[in-house]
Amino acid sequence: MKLLSPLILLFQAVFLILWLVFWITVSGLAALLTLNGELPLMMARRFWAPMHWHITGSPLHVEPLPDVDWSKPHIFLMNHQSAFDIPVAFAVIPVNIRFIAKHVLKWIPFLGWYMAATGMIFLNRSNRREAMRSLKLAGERIRAGSNILAFPEGTRSKDGRILPFKKGSFVLAVEAGVPIIPMAVEGTRGMLPKGSIRLRRHPIRVKVGQPISTEGIKGAEREVLMNQVRDIIIQLHRDIGGEGGVPEEPPASENPQNADLAP
Repeated sequence: MKLLSPLILLFQAVFLILWLVFWITVSGLAALLTLNGELPLMMARRFWAPMHWHITGSPLHVEPLPDVDWSKPHIFLMNHQSAFDIPVAFAVIPVNIRFIAKHVLKWIPFLGWYMAATGMIFLNRSNRREAMRSLKLAGERIRAGSNILAFPEGTRSKDGRILPFKKGSFVLAVEAGVPIIPMAVEGTRGMLPKGSIRLRRHPIRVKVGQPISTEGIKGAEREVLMNQVRDIIIQLHRDIGGEGGVPEEPPASENPQNADLAP
């Protein structure tokens, strides 16, 4: 088996790349033929995303979803363990979602084209003006009815524990005036750890919390909201077997360009 491992790894990597290209092409053609811009996102949820754990034989267990009016827009905030968190979120959330991504992704062939065509938000964290423009665009998309996914830690956790949150996603939620839905994922780090390219079989568990209102939140109350949401995500994480959060929490950045909403 040790001799076969590199070949299996190569097969999995090549297959997932081809799988991505195939579904981007198919969904793009379907959108052109039907003039339905939401169709590619639906196809990503139902067809593209599940292969990421099926290919390793990893079971996905989702706790019963809360009673939510899915017809209304929300901001979904989830802890971040792996690059596989995005396909997991696509499959678990029962509505089409768009997410805020690093601006460099838009230059990747097929993936960048798909993201731009489906209305994903590209965030340039090194440029304050562009970062503010991206957050404003995200707010406009939400008010127009889009659901947005963000990772408030700003980066993937190396040990699985939830890192301190940054304020960008909470500024966005308050300005858009939509509820926050907290989510926790556990196990994707076991499938694909940060910095690794080796896929592993590992159980994945997800739990979605109740919506949290942002109505009436002003000024310093955003930090109270941020701490409240983090506490809830930590508890959700523990409920599904995670370790919760890091013991010490340094203050989050005030600068929107360091909001690090992107995966």
